[in-house]
Amino acid sequence: MTLPGPTRKNVLVVSVHPDDETIGAGGTLLRHRDQGDRIGCIFVTDGNTSQAETIAQLEDAYGFDAVFRLGLPEITLQDLSLSVIIPKLGGAFRSFEPNIVYLPNRSDPHSDHRRVFEAAQACTKAFRYPSVERVMMMEVISETDFAPALPEAAFMPNVFVDVSDYQDRKMEILDLFRSELMPSPMTRSADTMRAYNRYRGSQINAEYAECFMLLKDIVR
Repeated sequence: MTLPGPTRKNVLVVSVHPDDETIGAGGTLLRHRDQGDRIGCIFVTDGNTSQAETIAQLEDAYGFDAVFRLGLPEITLQDLSLSVIIPKLGGAFRSFEPNIVYLPNRSDPHSDHRRVFEAAQACTKAFRYPSVERVMMMEVISETDFAPALPEAAFMPNVFVDVSDYQDRKMEILDLFRSELMPSPMTRSADTMRAYNRYRGSQINAEYAECFMLLKDIVR
């Protein structure tokens, strides 16, 4: 995939819990930044205590142009009405006016991820959020790979981003969440995450890659 070139884009990642943005799109976000795009992040929840403490460090690590902390509850997010979640997401979308949006996968086992995806769809309607041009779902290892083995739940990547130049920096940022990582060879280990990005890279003849599932692409 060739990311948008000379035209500066606003790129927004919707992170349900701090670390989702790094696992799913860390290298891609760093690449966007180096290409001159503006990058922003919505932290829907602050996650657990350890994750919450990393948010300020994440702002510095990525050089985010905008950060939105919605402060919604972890785990019980599914119990909140969409009429509560959508306006909070919508406020961030209107403020940042994203052109490119990265969302959690619709079929991730974590109910928080599914609920946020459901709410975020309302923020990609062209007649309400005309800035949005491209919408993609992220692959968050330790979530997306545990989706039920059903056709309707399959994650079928069709966008691959070469992050070979950014993989090491991504792993450094991931180390901020060392207390959340598991020992190798578990899926939520640093070794496994690097290996997975290496596998995705092999699919496009690159050293490392992140992949996404394209939901919408508007060419103006």
